[in-house]
Amino acid sequence: MKNAILVYRLFDVAEEINLEQVEKILALGHQASRMRLSRIRPKSIQFSNPPVAVELGEHTVTIGARNINALLSAKVYDLGVIGIIMRVPLREGASYDEIKELSIELYNDEKIESFFLNMLDTIRKTLSGALLKEAYYGFIEDFTVYYFREWDFSWDPVPLLLAEPEPVSEQVHRETMRNSFSYGTEDLAIITWDSALVYDSKGENDIPDLLEFANSQLLELRYYDSLLTGEMQKMYDAIGEAEKTASFRRLGRYRRIMNHLMELIVDVTEITERIDNSLRVTEDVFYARIYGTALSIFRTKAWEESISSKISIINQSYTMLSNRIINQRSELLELTIIILILLEVILGVLGFMK
Repeated sequence: MKNAILVYRLFDVAEEINLEQVEKILALGHQASRMRLSRIRPKSIQFSNPPVAVELGEHTVTIGARNINALLSAKVYDLGVIGIIMRVPLREGASYDEIKELSIELYNDEKIESFFLNMLDTIRKTLSGALLKEAYYGFIEDFTVYYFREWDFSWDPVPLLLAEPEPVSEQVHRETMRNSFSYGTEDLAIITWDSALVYDSKGENDIPDLLEFANSQLLELRYYDSLLTGEMQKMYDAIGEAEKTASFRRLGRYRRIMNHLMELIVDVTEITERIDNSLRVTEDVFYARIYGTALSIFRTKAWEESISSKISIINQSYTMLSNRIINQRSELLELTIIILILLEVILGVLGFMK
């Protein structure tokens, strides 16, 4: 791959995507393949189910006042994510100022979002048969990678990473450069919250692929955290409505709420485990550091903790409802016994009077 700016948009579009079905659909008219990293042995990084990558050809994109021929590709993840990558080529021999100007235009051009959404609609229609429980609620992750096979170390990467036209403070500069990695003398990776600079003289795409994968995990965690927030509110509303009904009807409503809560906990727990286990870096220390740092910068741990906290609250609500059902059954049983005793006494008195 030559010098380029890689613009990523990742979308959550379904609960799950059948990748085998995706390959069958794409085999009819596109060149598709499973993602793999080129620099290391396959066993060094373990994908539970590698995403399907597909080339979408060249498209003319308007960025600022320029018309640029960009190469489009996509990756389809089994977790329900479709990633679209726009590869904006850099002119051979382009100056630093020219690259910086283009980075700023890309960052500020809002029309590019419409282009990505139109591409997403096309891909969703093509793959509709492979999308399980398809639904798009606007969950997106965006990321930009400045990729170089030729890099001048006298250039300052910070203005590119921040797409910042004005000078920045030494503190900002230091913070931006804090997560820098080099394996040899002809490679460099600098990672920030929503961008990265990658220099690889061999032209390999491993690090951008790892960063994209980390973004897909972040997107899914954000989605399921939001889902749990909405379900918790529904739970509170349902419990409130149940409290207003008569005692004999309340048990049935409690049971329905509890059944839904258990299904939700099982589903979300299973999915978060799949997210966590979707990629394992087992032997390559360099890639493990990059991948681990990306997850840390993207704060995936915080999202996992938020999901765990909400699952804990739902579990507590389940226990509370279970206790209420037990107590209410005990009260009904006691009332039934009292009624039977009274009935027996009344029948006895009536019998005595005869």
